[in-house]
Formats: sequence, C-alpha cells, structure tokens
Amino acid sequence: MIPVPVDHNIVLIGMPGVGKSTVGVLLAKAVSRGFVDTDVYIQAGERLLLQDILDAEGIAAFRAIEERRILALKCSGHVIATGGSVVYSDAAMRHLKRGGVVVYLKLPLALQMAHGTNLDSRGVVIEPGQSFAALFSERQPLYARYADITLDCVGLNHEQTVSRIMEKLDSAGERTR
Repeated sequence: MIPVPVDHNIVLIGMPGVGKSTVGVLLAKAVSRGFVDTDVYIQAGERLLLQDILDAEGIAAFRAIEERRILALKCSGHVIATGGSVVYSDAAMRHLKRGGVVVYLKLPLALQMAHGTNLDSRGVVIEPGQSFAALFSERQPLYARYADITLDCVGLNHEQTVSRIMEKLDSAGERTR
C-alpha cells in the first residue's frame, strides 16, 4: 500500500452514482482535509456544464479537457472525488496516484442501476446507444487497475462508507490525519 501522509490526497474513483462526491465531502470533514470534486473543477474551468461540453464538443474532446484539467490540478492533503471517466486517461490517473492513494468505491451493476444515473443530463461519458451495463463492464477493469484500495459498498450508507475507508487506510498503516 502507498502511505498517505497528511500532505497526500485520497482520491475516490468509481461509476457515476456510486456516491463519490457525497462520500468525498463527508470523508474530508472526518479527516480534516480539503475537498475537490473534479466534475465541479472542470465545469468551473470551462464555464460549462459537463453535459454541455459533451453535447457541444463530443466525447473525445471532453476526455481531452478532463485530462488537461486533471493534469493541471495541484493540491495536496485533499480528498478528491473524480468523474467516473477519469480512468480513461492513464496520464491523469498517474498524476492522481503520484500525490496520493486511490480508493475505488464499488457496487454491483444491479445496485448501480437501481440508484438511477440520469445518463442524459449529468455529463456521463457514454457512447451513443451504449447501455449503462456495457459502460459498467468497460470501466470495471480500469477502476481495478488504478485502485490502491477497493471498497465494496454493498449495504453501506455514506457514513458507513467513510468509516470503512478510514478503517482500510488505518489498517494499511496509512495516516489520514
């Protein structure tokens, strides 16, 4: 495991709708760290909603923008909630891993679909006609590849997820404070 000194980041990855942003805010409070939501960071930098970028520029352009913005992200000692598509960029993921530990929040497809995902409006990077199930299958190996810690979130609410992340970091000898 990669040690997480106070000046390193805790980076959350996973599918859209798994709770990265909500868990990220709660985790940041619990461990007294700053918080960055990369979707908000991209929207603020581009002055457009994610869905508007996708609609106007297309998926390839969105991925290039996401990579450029992530590579420009300079923070330490933060919790970072990423967009679900960040794992398509090896350069972005290497950048995030250099400064911290990557935690994959994992739920099975059936639970993800039960949560609903608003694919048409929330800026999810998905090919036209691609199903959420196909997107899920495509991304799972990428999340697994980059994860330092994988947390099965089945049956956990957001607060329990935060507690489990902290337990996993502590049991690995990693400092969160």
